[in-house]
This record gives sequence, C-alpha cells and structure tokens, in this order.
Amino acid sequence: MADRVKGKVALITGGGSGIGRATAMLFASEGARVVIADYSVDGGERTLRAIKEAGGDAMFHPADVANPKEVEAMVARTVAAYGRLDCAFNNAGIEGEFAPTPDCTLENWQRVISINLSGVFYCMKYEIPEMLKNGGGTIVNTSSICGLAGIANTSAYTAAKHGVAGLTKTAALEFSSKGIRVNAVCPGFIRTPMVARVMDRGSFDEKAVIQTHPINRLGKPEEIAEAVLWLSTDASSFVSGVPMPVDGAYMAQ
Repeated sequence: MADRVKGKVALITGGGSGIGRATAMLFASEGARVVIADYSVDGGERTLRAIKEAGGDAMFHPADVANPKEVEAMVARTVAAYGRLDCAFNNAGIEGEFAPTPDCTLENWQRVISINLSGVFYCMKYEIPEMLKNGGGTIVNTSSICGLAGIANTSAYTAAKHGVAGLTKTAALEFSSKGIRVNAVCPGFIRTPMVARVMDRGSFDEKAVIQTHPINRLGKPEEIAEAVLWLSTDASSFVSGVPMPVDGAYMAQ
C-alpha cells in the first residue's frame, strides 16, 4: 500500500527512536509531510536522514514535551513550515525507574508523570486548536498495556499511562463531533531501545516477558506504527476514544 496519508502533515513526538522512528518513517513513505520531534537531537536527526534518503519530506524539531513552552513552539513551527496540522502521534515517553510503590522516588515520580502524562496533555492542548482551524484531524496517543492493567514495580509509569488513556477518552468526547478523532495505542512489550534498557537492567527477564504474550514473542516497532497509521486514516473513520491494545493478546488473558 502507498499514499495512505498523502499530503497530510503529521507531527510525531519521540520520533528519534523505537516506535516513534518507525512511525515517522512509515508516515513519510505513505506520503505525509512529517515533523519529527524528540529531546535527543542525535536521534531526531538520524530519523530525518533516514526519511530524506528514502525520498520523504520531513523536518526535525528538538523539543522536551515536559516543557509546555517548547511544545507550543513545536506545534507553531509545524504550522509555520507546512501550513496546517492533520495528524499527531503523541508518543514521547520514558520508562523511569522500577521499584515498589513506597520506594518510588519523588524525583522519578515527577519526571515520569511530567513526560509521559503532562507531555501528552500539553501536546493536545496546542494541537487541537490548530486542527480545528482546518476542520479536523486525528490524534493518537501512546498509552501502554500499563494503561489498561497494573504491573508491579511501575507505579509512576502505570499511573501515567492510565492517565493517557483517560485523557484520550475525554478529548474524544469533546472533539469527535468537531472532526477530531482521538485514540491511543497500548503496546505490549516491543523490541525498542527503551525495552532493551529495561531488560539490560534486569528489571524484567526477556523469556518470562515473552511467555506473558500469547503470541509468544515481543512486538516490533513497525507493528505499532501500522496501528497508528490506520488510526490516522479514513479506514478508521468510526473509531474514536479507544485505547487500543497492540499486544499479542496480552490483555486478552
């Protein structure tokens, strides 16, 4: 398939690696003009080079989604460069530290919530008004299986991802009638640099994690990207307000 988002302007946060990079590259290959946003300049520029080498249209904007002024500037630059905003994938996030709830440090709690939850709120706060100017658009937020169920030793991460699911539902109720569909993807364990860090630290054992997924493997970033793309096209025109598991049947148990 090709040209599923041809001519659309797509803003993708956390586009410097993992799911964000895979999604940015897929959107560009399908004809979108892509704005890659990431805290990591090196990662963002590597994604930009990959898209341009493949013949895509993209730009990189460094941004920390935990800073509302930087998010506002990110959205403003997108519109200044391309004239509109059609699709947003609010994906930037961190894993934080893993510990039982009483041992979660205040610093870890505040950092994870500021990026994974407040960052999504800031993005929607500034994206939605721009989409309304052009009669609508699509927003996909990154939640997690941790936004649908609890996992021990992840209090900050799980709280943030549950919050993203709630924000998604609320914004969908507010703006679906105005042409903006808002959904979330809830990935299981995906082979990304973030998950690799978790495994390397010994927080989770890979074989044990694989066994919790009935599909009997970890997911690929490209599989999440395909779900995000589908939620951003007219193929999903009656889908809004859904935190959608993309998890190899993890949540079916």
